[in-house]
Amino acid sequence: MTDSKEDLLAGDAARPSNRPDEAFLQVRDLKVHFPTDDGIVKSVDGLTFSLDRGKTLGIVGESGSGKSVTSLSIMGLHKQGTANISGQILLDGQDLVTSTPEQVRELRGKRMAMIFQDPLTAMHPYYTIGAQIVEAYRVHHKVSKAVAKKHAVEMLDRVGIPQPDKRVDDYPHQFSGGMRQRAMIAMALSCDPELLIADEPTTALDVTVQAQILDLIVDLQKDFNSAVIIITHDLGVVAELADDIMVMYAGRSVEYGNSHEIFTAPQHPYTWGLLGSMPRLDRERSERLLPIKGTPPSLINVPEGCPFNPRCAFAGLNGDLSTTERPEFREVSPGHHIACHLSGEQRQHLWDTEIKPKL
Repeated sequence: MTDSKEDLLAGDAARPSNRPDEAFLQVRDLKVHFPTDDGIVKSVDGLTFSLDRGKTLGIVGESGSGKSVTSLSIMGLHKQGTANISGQILLDGQDLVTSTPEQVRELRGKRMAMIFQDPLTAMHPYYTIGAQIVEAYRVHHKVSKAVAKKHAVEMLDRVGIPQPDKRVDDYPHQFSGGMRQRAMIAMALSCDPELLIADEPTTALDVTVQAQILDLIVDLQKDFNSAVIIITHDLGVVAELADDIMVMYAGRSVEYGNSHEIFTAPQHPYTWGLLGSMPRLDRERSERLLPIKGTPPSLINVPEGCPFNPRCAFAGLNGDLSTTERPEFREVSPGHHIACHLSGEQRQHLWDTEIKPKL
């Protein structure tokens, strides 16, 4: 059996963190637990992945799978004292978990930035769009307000805001949803960050604006050579954008591989479920969409064994393994990892006979 992704990355820990052959972002065995009156909420429970400059990682999964908690952990945005965070988050060799809040604040905006899910609540309603971009820029650059405002106008123009010299003085509520998202992207990119995290960047936008926003992120990534993480519940959003895709369930990664393999040869039953519930325009569909049965588990009482076993139609094929033993996150082909008790032969047979014909 080949080594798991965690084992492979853990073996790299002894190497110097600033070597050029290392990934720009490395997350190793990340755990984010929230103590509550009802118990420990294990929002992220042992997550490992890496990302190079100029590459895009899509993180997908249902609500409550730990996607946004992961992004907030990378950005250092969890309120101090509310979360127990362990593991490593290495940004160009610097461990953000052990860094002080002041050190992370220095990196935020300059080396890493985030596009939030709802720009109307992420932006301050009492300040103009321009004033907020100016503030974000001046935190990391010793320039006058006039120079910073000129830069803000240039950024708004770059992301496609019409009449940027006038709209720079508008307030967030005066922008449409798509324009607010563009303004949020302008703010996030104002300091040329090396890591950009987009958390559900197209939620509540119509499909035309969605496509424009995603194209904009791709174009700007090429200009800045940024590493990009796109977080979404919709596999369709990352179909053409992501180089690699990580599928999360119950705070863990259940499948990780390059985008082409995830769409053409997925290996995990949960990924099959996500694909079955996604509208497809590239082929004729004769049946209804296939929703995943059941609901995501409580992160306080995660099921024993495989977390997906209560919803998995194939859990019984391995006796009681699925309910008693947590599956190893292992490599099934070069760069493609899954956490599943099904054998390769079982997965291939199910894919060929039951899953693929219905997708």
